[in-house]
Amino acid sequence: MESFEQLASQYEPMIHKIIRSLHIYKNKEDFLHVGFVSLWEATLSFDPAKGDFSNYAYSFIRGRILQEMERSNRHIERSVHPKEEFWETVVDQSPVAPLETEFLLSYCQGLTEKETKWVLYTCLEFLSVREIAQKENVSLSAVKQWRKGAKEKLQHDLLTIMD
Repeated sequence: MESFEQLASQYEPMIHKIIRSLHIYKNKEDFLHVGFVSLWEATLSFDPAKGDFSNYAYSFIRGRILQEMERSNRHIERSVHPKEEFWETVVDQSPVAPLETEFLLSYCQGLTEKETKWVLYTCLEFLSVREIAQKENVSLSAVKQWRKGAKEKLQHDLLTIMD
């Protein structure tokens, strides 16, 4: 019998035709692979006394591809893949990540309580100066002073570390 490479190149158009006839448009490479494996299996199980190989190969390959389609469809039906909109509606139940807070607080050791509040609100909750002022029930200028003091002290600390 001829080598499998020769057989594969001879029957490749048939496998492509089967894939097209079954209207497979997703994962074509996977089904092509199934077709080649099926061709190999067909060569092992073929009985020349029962007929022509090309008819046997066609039926065998088509049957295996149909089995793979059924298996794939069952998997898709049983798997849940929420749409992107679903993830946008999920609310994070943890208000702040504890490690992030701990990390930021390690840099805030030389700051006042109010300057530390500005750092945490800004870095963890992404609040603007106006939102912080509303949340803390203080004036905008007060929060701007916290910001100014925190920035100056943090800059000084970072420059000291880098020297």
